Parts: sequence; structure tokens; C-alpha cells
Amino acid sequence: MNKNKQTTLFRYWTTRYLIILCVGLMVVGIASSVWITYNETQKRLDFMRLTAAEISERILDTEGKIKITPFLFRILDNRQETLRLNYKPFMLILDEQNRPVFNGPGPFSSELSKRAVELTEAGEEVTEVTLSRGEKLLFVKRSITAQEKNVGWVLLFTPKKEMMRSTTEFQLLFIMLISLGLLGWLVIYLLTKKLSQPIKDVADAAKQIVTGDYDIHLDKNSREKEIYELIHSFKEMADRLRQLELMRTELLAGVTHELKTPVTSISGLVQAVKDDIVSGVEAKEFLEICSKETARLQKMVEDLLDFNSFAVGDIRIRRESQNVHELVQEITHQWRIVQEEDTLELTVDKSEKPIIVSTDPLRIQQVLYNLLNNAAQASSAAGGRIDVSLSETEQEIRIAVKDNGMGIPAAEQPFVFDRFYRGEEKKHTVRGLGLGLSFSRMIAQALGGNLVLTHSSEAGTTFTLILRK
Repeated sequence: MNKNKQTTLFRYWTTRYLIILCVGLMVVGIASSVWITYNETQKRLDFMRLTAAEISERILDTEGKIKITPFLFRILDNRQETLRLNYKPFMLILDEQNRPVFNGPGPFSSELSKRAVELTEAGEEVTEVTLSRGEKLLFVKRSITAQEKNVGWVLLFTPKKEMMRSTTEFQLLFIMLISLGLLGWLVIYLLTKKLSQPIKDVADAAKQIVTGDYDIHLDKNSREKEIYELIHSFKEMADRLRQLELMRTELLAGVTHELKTPVTSISGLVQAVKDDIVSGVEAKEFLEICSKETARLQKMVEDLLDFNSFAVGDIRIRRESQNVHELVQEITHQWRIVQEEDTLELTVDKSEKPIIVSTDPLRIQQVLYNLLNNAAQASSAAGGRIDVSLSETEQEIRIAVKDNGMGIPAAEQPFVFDRFYRGEEKKHTVRGLGLGLSFSRMIAQALGGNLVLTHSSEAGTTFTLILRK
């Protein structure tokens, strides 16, 4: 048999539960049978002891001699009817010389008569005798005493094997074990089927996803917490994979377009200059455009390389003790100098109180440059404004960059930090790869902090860089 052969969860657990159930019921049955046998044996011995005592007292006449009368049979019959017993003991009465005075009819009366001396001399703890043909009998004895003198013996016997055939406890035990077995198997059958079905549905859905079909349908109304969480987590994973697949498709198209555009532009302009289609000042202008397109192309390639390095954990941090207020003032001033748009208003909170933290100023500059560039793009219209503010608590420092643009749609906000994600509005107006915010969050986390979207509405958007003290 192949040990690696797969089987269904339903069959696996029902089969093993049935085996365990059968073994358990067998152990219970054996233990119960032993107990019932012992209990029935003691009950029969007690009955025969009481009967033997009564016969030993009533078998004597007025002169103290053994007298066999018909009432002896009636005693056994009356006790059998009163106690509702389904057996009648075999009786043997001996005189003082151990000679049979009365020998009840039975298949083993002759052998017991011959062994009378042996039985009367046996100790009180002996309650079982084995016949020559192997049959076992339970027996009790009682001395017949007259005037403090032993004048005979009363011995009662009953076959031990009849106890198994006659007692109803074994029948009830058998019925109970069969009923428990069927009930237990039915319960595990129903429960395992209910448990395995949603797991099977999830497995089928996983196979469906492998084929590229993310439109899965799962029952979300499970009352079991673990099954409910499994189904919901799997559904969220499928939705996420669908989103990533869509982003991957858009990425290929976007990267191809973004890289192809400057390459095509550069190729066309250089060819024009090479073929003397333009000359003089116009050729110089063409070359200037080629230089800008080359720089833009180089920047996109560098972004891809840097992001790939950060994605595999190759982030180098060189910490220095920095006054965050002075650092932010310096970064925003440098950023403002290289901006071509003069109408954009930039304000930075000023504070006399220094905030000292150990961090990497170059990485902080990378994050703030990206946030400021995004804010500038969002506030590119006339009256654009960017506010940079600082705040601190006992545990962290917060640098917030706020613009007064149109905000990010609510449907796009959960995805703004996803790699290669670009909003519907931005992808048509701004050239880029959609790596800025994802890249910036990686840097923030490498610094021990985080980058979060604090607020976004039609009045503007606020991103916050959090640094741990």
C-alpha cells in the first residue's frame, strides 16, 4: 500500500474515528462483561448461601435428625419466584458421615456424590468446582447443626455457563454497545461532513485561482469561527490576488509606456539632429530636450533598481544625531530651490525647541522629497499650498506634509502604498512607475518608524512620517 496516497478528509477521519470507537467499545464491553460476571456470581452465591442456611434450619425434625420432606423443593421454587430468578440450584444433602441423603436430579449428581467428602472439607473461600468433563459449577455449603453438633451438610450447585446465557445484563450491554457504536458513527459522519465540505470548497477555489480565475463563490455564513475566518481570509486573499494581477498587467503596460516614451523621443530628436533636419539654436534645443528625457529615463531606472534593493532587504542606514527641526528646514529649502513652479506656497513650522533624534538624514530627505513632489503634483493649480508641520510625543516624532489638492478617492486610499499602484487620475497626468510611496514606506520602516496616510478629502491630503525616539 502506498503510504503517500492521498485520501479525503471525510474518509480519513470517519475511518479512524470508527476504528477508535470500535476499540473503545470493545474495551468497555470486556470491562463491563467482567464486572457483570463478577456481580452475577456474587449475587448467585449470596442467594444460595441464604437458601442453604434456611434449608439447614428447616430440615431437622424435633429430635434433631435430618428429615427429607417435600417442602425442600418448595423452598427453592418460592425463592425463585420471589426473586424472579431464571435458574434453580441443584441441591445435595449429606449426613454426618458425608453420605448423600438427598441428591437432586441432574446430569452431574453422581459425580458430586462421589466428591462429597472433598467438597465438605474444602475451605469457605472455595466457591467453584470443576467436573471431570471440564464443566464448572458454583457451589456453597452449609453445615446442619443440632445441639451444637454437626449432623450433616447442605450443598447447592449451579452451572457457571448458565450465568452467561440467562442474565439479561449481557443482553442490555450488547444492545447498549451497538447503539453507542451506531450513534457515535452517525455523529462523526455528520460532523466530519459538515467540517470537510467548506474545506473542500476552499480547496476547489484554490484550484480555480491557479487557473487564473479569481471570481470565486464561497459560503460566508458559517457559524464556526475558524471556518468563518478561513473562508473570509481566503476570499480577501483572492480579491487581493485579483488586484495584484490587475496591477501587474497595468505595470507591464505602464512601464513599457513610460520607458518607451523617452526612448522614442530621444531617438527621434537625435535622428533629426543627425540628419541635419534642424540646426543651430533649434538643434541645441533638441539636444536639451534629449538631455532632460535621458535624465528622466535614468531616474526611472534608478527607482526600479533602488526599489528592488529595498525589496530584498538591502537597506543601508547610517544613523546620526540630528535636530529634526533644522533637518526639515534644510530639506524643504533645498527642495524649494529646484522647483520650477514659483506660484506654489510652502510653509514649515518653526520652533525654538530642538528635537534631537538618531536617524539617517539622507533617508529622511528621500522620504520628504517624495512627499513634497506628490504634494506639488496634487497642488499644481493656482493657489497651491503645502504645509509641513512637526509634532512629538514621549515615544515618537511626527512630520506631516499636507497639500490643498483634490484628495485621493476613498476607493483608492487602501492601495496608495502598493508597489506600482497609480490612481486613475494620476496615471493620465503624471509620468512615473508608482513606486514613490511604497519606496518611502520601506525607508520609514527601515528607520524604525512608519509612513501613513493621515487624512484625505476634497480639501487636501496629509501624509505623516513617524520616527521612533
